[in-house]
Amino acid sequence: MNIHKAIDYIQSVLKIKTKKGKIVPFRLNEPQNKLYGVIKQEWKKGKPIRIIILKARQMGFSTLTEGIIFHRTATKDNVNSFIIAHTEEATNNLFNMSKLFYDCLPGRLQPERQASNSKELIFDIPTQKARSNPELEGLKSKIKCATAGGKGVGRSDTVLNLHASEVAFWGDNAKETLNGLMQAVPSTNNSMVIIESTANGFNYFKELWDKAVNGENDFVPVFFAWFELEEYKKPYDGFELTAEEKELQERFDLSLEQLSWRRWCIKNNCGGDIELFKQEYPSTPEEAFISTGACVFDKNNIIQRINDIRTVKPIKRGYFAYTNDGLQITDTEWVDDEKGYISVYEEPKENCPYVLGGDTAGDGSDYFTGHVIDNLTGVQSAVFWGKLDEDEYTRQIYCLGMYYNNALIGLEANFSTYPIRELERLGYTKQYVRETPDTYTHSIKKSFGYLTSSKTRPVMIAELVRIVREDIEMINDIKTLQEMLSFIRNDKGRPEAETGQHDDLVMGLAIAYQLYMSNQQSHELPGKGNRKARWEPDQWEDYYNADTEQRRLLIAKWGDPF
Repeated sequence: MNIHKAIDYIQSVLKIKTKKGKIVPFRLNEPQNKLYGVIKQEWKKGKPIRIIILKARQMGFSTLTEGIIFHRTATKDNVNSFIIAHTEEATNNLFNMSKLFYDCLPGRLQPERQASNSKELIFDIPTQKARSNPELEGLKSKIKCATAGGKGVGRSDTVLNLHASEVAFWGDNAKETLNGLMQAVPSTNNSMVIIESTANGFNYFKELWDKAVNGENDFVPVFFAWFELEEYKKPYDGFELTAEEKELQERFDLSLEQLSWRRWCIKNNCGGDIELFKQEYPSTPEEAFISTGACVFDKNNIIQRINDIRTVKPIKRGYFAYTNDGLQITDTEWVDDEKGYISVYEEPKENCPYVLGGDTAGDGSDYFTGHVIDNLTGVQSAVFWGKLDEDEYTRQIYCLGMYYNNALIGLEANFSTYPIRELERLGYTKQYVRETPDTYTHSIKKSFGYLTSSKTRPVMIAELVRIVREDIEMINDIKTLQEMLSFIRNDKGRPEAETGQHDDLVMGLAIAYQLYMSNQQSHELPGKGNRKARWEPDQWEDYYNADTEQRRLLIAKWGDPF
């Protein structure tokens, strides 16, 4: 596909129907130009084009995609293209769009076309004409449109171009349908797959989007906010901006006319429901995927924190190389790797005490996690997240703990205790110790690792809720924050990940902050125990208004002033 010829063709000869029902030449709007730029960039790389689009409503991406597919199919031999939408009505609209492209082409550019009773354009010599003159040759290319939901849809063809529209609304069979279609697309550099949708809660489209963002598939994720479309404006009538509108104006450089349209849309198109507006017309990907359940954490704080640190990358990302003779780990060395398990946000400070809490894979979870917390400030300094074997996870955690000044390590002990036992065997000297009464002797039993139980789970989640509400600036990892957005209360009121989502990072962070709250790791720099901390007047005010437990936490956080 020559992308330069495609865009010239689209804007020279194709016509579209406007929202007012007029037939006009196709001219790209601002979001369409942005998408075209992404497609062009991928085409230049000589790779199969794979793009997933998360968007606000009515941006025009189906129109551009259909235009590119039409050019690719109506001007080339032996090209099969497939367009699939979420409803019969949407399928009809997309087919009629392609048919309008054909009908409005100058006669000299119209390829021969066979008749068809289904929703497809077959560019080939008409049957009767071919019978009378067998030497005639057509393109033998076609564009077929279908609706998601049919069993085995699209499986019988080899498809060079695939447009999957509004995938978030395909229903329970979305995964099966899309995976079946993908088998029909060859992994060649002239193939193209574009998946696009507005958000619809947490479903297979959200899963695909997250994997694209995390580099777990080859799709390029592209997000389009509502304010990127020039027409989303209305005259400003002098209304006073709310605090939220002022924050939006400053963060995204919005005009008063854009904010006026936003008010109008919330009132008239979203029934006054601002949460619905955020889903249908998001400013950020996190706004789009609003949890369908009652989020345990303060969603506004989380989204604002994500926006604050969106452009802030980890200092480094990678893993540890080491020598392992079966008895001990030596010669540890950091290896930079963009796909590594460990993201470092703050390098270890000399003599600073750290804790490292982690959630091990188990009970249906695929991911191992770990969070390093600065035990003086409570700041999240490093994050471990990945799929790997237990033994390698343990060795990486060993190296990470040693890297952060022999951090206090507390790993979840509910399922496999292998990592805990292996750390002990490798000679790691600082593991979290829990005390439990022996039911037979009634003596106190001491064990390594953190046990999440009906008693400890509510406490650890409640503390994390408080941190998100009051000290969210201590959390630096966007993926952890994104996981929090899908951590809800189920129908029985139990906090957990929404169906189909993960909570490995959330639970790992909750464990890490329980270690931070414990007295098993120092909250002071060595040799600083007798030096009084200096508090500001507002800190003293908070201290005198706190209860005994809160005062202890404030001293641990700010240092002892007495």
